[in-house]
Amino acid sequence: MASARESHTATRLANGQVLVVGGYDAAGSSSFAGAELYDPVSGRFLPTGKPVVVRIGHTATLLPNAKVLVAGGMDDGENRLASAELFDPTSGTFTATGDMTAARIRHTATLLANGQVLIAGGGSYALSALASAELYNPSTGTFTATGSMSVARAEHTATLLASGKVLVAGGANDSPDRLASAELYDPETGAFSGTGSMTVGRFWYAAAPLDNGQVLVVGGYPGLALAELYDPAAGAFAATGSLLVGRADLTATLLPNGKVLIAGGRDNCYAPVAGAELFDPSIGAFTATASLEAARAEPTATLLENGMVLVAGGDSNNVSLASAELYH
Repeated sequence: MASARESHTATRLANGQVLVVGGYDAAGSSSFAGAELYDPVSGRFLPTGKPVVVRIGHTATLLPNAKVLVAGGMDDGENRLASAELFDPTSGTFTATGDMTAARIRHTATLLANGQVLIAGGGSYALSALASAELYNPSTGTFTATGSMSVARAEHTATLLASGKVLVAGGANDSPDRLASAELYDPETGAFSGTGSMTVGRFWYAAAPLDNGQVLVVGGYPGLALAELYDPAAGAFAATGSLLVGRADLTATLLPNGKVLIAGGRDNCYAPVAGAELFDPSIGAFTATASLEAARAEPTATLLENGMVLVAGGDSNNVSLASAELYH
């Protein structure tokens, strides 16, 4: 990449390119306003327009109109942000859109079947975890409040289910506790309701939807190896095979063959991990695969149209990385 980054976002666009936005710089101590595009055809990162606001710990969501909603995060003055902006791939520019109802960092953003985006939880100005949630409507460019979660959460995951509901699980709150609880957001009612809890509390973990409709939940602080599956039909989590290497700040990417690529992260000594492994839902087990060329914690992993996975940036021993690599 043109810039070293961690705590950035990477979003595959409708044209197959990948938009990379924000993050910490090479010193790992400050953020910047840069963005760039990865072109799978040339294998190069290309310059693009400058975001309106410097951001780290934000979200980036591809909308049905092919634009990308970039929301929240923290600026270079460590102020939590309520602002949001849109990236237009046609013009390569960012423009401001409506503000969120609350400033948030380390929240989740989930595209719903109706084209709206569910924003849930995260931290506020005072780093307090939030239970509130809101919806972004691309037609009006505005955010409106929706039902709140039963528990305040940051560093959680949110996964769209085949039913159209959203599974929100884990995270941390102000205790700070590692949360095991989970809940479901129903776009039809605009409300959250309880569902089964995970077998262990988790934050800085990863979740990936599987082709069979279940959700794989894996890893978490401090270097957990435990993994489990959420079954929407039963509304319950159940243990599955464990990781070969426990890790937090990892990535989990569903591949075209139905397996899930687990890459990078931090081990239980907080050291960046180069190892990677595959979860096979047919046997409920993890097996080793080729390692990353660089140990990376909190990189991004993006499935490309050609079936390869772009792994970019991240932290390596307190230094942000500019390098990227492809898994295929």
